[in-house]
Amino acid sequence: MKAIHGSKTKNDKIDSRKIAMLLRAGMLPQAYVYPAEMRATRDLLRRREYFMHKQSEILEHIENTNTQYNLDPFPKRIRYPSNRTDIAAGFPDPMVSKSIEVDVLLLDAYHGILLDLEAKILSQARHHDPNSLGFLQSVPGIGKILALTILYEVQDIKRFPAVGDFISYARLVKCAHESAGKRTGGKNNKIGNAHLKWAFSEAAVLFLRGNEPAKRLHQKLVGKYGKGKALSIIAQKLGRVVYYMLKRKMPFDPEKFFQGGVHESVA
Repeated sequence: MKAIHGSKTKNDKIDSRKIAMLLRAGMLPQAYVYPAEMRATRDLLRRREYFMHKQSEILEHIENTNTQYNLDPFPKRIRYPSNRTDIAAGFPDPMVSKSIEVDVLLLDAYHGILLDLEAKILSQARHHDPNSLGFLQSVPGIGKILALTILYEVQDIKRFPAVGDFISYARLVKCAHESAGKRTGGKNNKIGNAHLKWAFSEAAVLFLRGNEPAKRLHQKLVGKYGKGKALSIIAQKLGRVVYYMLKRKMPFDPEKFFQGGVHESVA
């Protein structure tokens, strides 16, 4: 409004006229109002992400402390509660041992909190939209948490008229700027939903695990575009697939996924 006001005088009458002109020209996009009955669950799911980050920081601190004192690597992954019961005793300095003991207590507390939150959110998701949740989990690499994230960040796939609108909202495409035949990288790459960007980026990595056709596709993309862009293309392709799955209410079809071209949807 400020950039196009074009008047030295400002009052309610002038402002209302300018707004009416923008509305008539279709230059004011309509905002989407997230349903109130699902809003609290979505916010709780985002709160869970905060606790996960805190848990990761503690795990990183334990690993860094172990390296700092030149101790042998842990034989098992300490993210699992059963593998970290006696790790504090492995540090000879009593002060360091106490620090690790406190870290373990915090990890155990976060573990219980996360399990409780996940059970509560999952029960709500089965009430809100169990079919979409099942369709999302049919995609290799999309487990419970990623499915819940996509479900609650999207809410209703019908609010995206086309697949391009959806993958743009999920930050799966870059915003290029072009002028006079010169194309430059855009400055608006953070416009969109950061939670969907994370979910599809994670899904692209997990999609490759134990999935031989996916690994072959990845190698083909790496040879053509490089490692970084290869995963981005797979994430975008998964975004396209999820759009049509939710739109048509159908589970994942691997045959259609691998038959399509790199940038094609499953339409």
